[in-house]
Amino acid sequence: MELVRWVWVVMALFFFIAEMFTAGFVLMCFGIGAAVAALLAFLGLGLAWQLVAFIVVSALAVVLSRPFAERVTGRQPQGVGIDRVLGKPAIVIEAIDPLTAQGRVRVDREEWRADAADGVAIPAGATVEVVGVEGTRLRVRPRS
Repeated sequence: MELVRWVWVVMALFFFIAEMFTAGFVLMCFGIGAAVAALLAFLGLGLAWQLVAFIVVSALAVVLSRPFAERVTGRQPQGVGIDRVLGKPAIVIEAIDPLTAQGRVRVDREEWRADAADGVAIPAGATVEVVGVEGTRLRVRPRS
């Protein structure tokens, strides 16, 4: 029975440490459940009570932490990072040619490599709209 106490403690520590390397707060919930089971083990309750406490407390922690986790790890708002260029107009400064995968556009004061979203060539000087991002290239289409 002494070993079971320390197994719960090790499990709790494992889940808490592993949570630092993941997102979503799920492993933390299992760590809380294991810590409660360890507490019950040190109080002398049987293995059945420990397992029930682990399952119930872990499940409650998951349910109660979901709103917080959604707020913290939710999708970033539009206009942050590379998404800030989506929907913006751009000027083609080097003709976009789908056959040679060449082309550059200027969005605000930044220059980007670009591909035509429709697969058609776009001449230099044309005004386009940014419709997507693939890696470090913008997907653009002529503005209508």
